[in-house]
Amino acid sequence: MGTTNKKPIHISVEANLKDSAEQLFNDLGLNMTTAITIFLKQSVANQAIPFSINKANVETMQTIQNTNESSVGD
Repeated sequence: MGTTNKKPIHISVEANLKDSAEQLFNDLGLNMTTAITIFLKQSVANQAIPFSINKANVETMQTIQNTNESSVGD
């Protein structure tokens, strides 16, 4: 079996979101790394976000804007 070249991804999310996601993934038998890897592989395979993105509410739009602003310069 060959070696895999892996690179770390560092992200910051709200603590309660991380805790809730970890609990959900644990219930599904996954860890955070596996869940994010599934998301990334599906995105690449489909050349799209693997779920529908609809017109969002104000809170969601603010979160997207804050994320984009904090990502500038990464």
